[in-house]
Amino acid sequence: MSKHFASAYWEGNLAKGKGKYTLKTSGYEGSYNFTSRFEDDKSSSSPEELIGAALSSCFSMALANDLDQAGHKPERIETKAEVILEKSDPGFAITRILLKTRGKVQDIDKGKFLEIADGTKNNCPVSKALKVSDIDLEAELL
Repeated sequence: MSKHFASAYWEGNLAKGKGKYTLKTSGYEGSYNFTSRFEDDKSSSSPEELIGAALSSCFSMALANDLDQAGHKPERIETKAEVILEKSDPGFAITRILLKTRGKVQDIDKGKFLEIADGTKNNCPVSKALKVSDIDLEAELL
């Protein structure tokens, strides 16, 4: 089993507050706020952007492995994720994630590449987690 850690905090109310997240291993920190999440402000990040980063990196790694296991040597896999957050009933929901991937792979045709990529899309660990994962919670007051 492998464990990975991240943390976040939020100060203030939803509309005027601000937050910061930290990735424990690398120490990377980023900020997020209402307008970066629900409007077109790209000065900060958002939870959806982090989900996109997680999915695109997991997918790229898994696709490289799946291609290699199928006998096609991957030289480079580039994946972009577009995560769509929309108002729904009640509140907001991630309604769609579009993965756009390109690969430089030896000895493979487009059809086989698409076939392997589709299998990877359904089976990489982050894809599986985004379908349904158990989320446990421990909570306390400060």
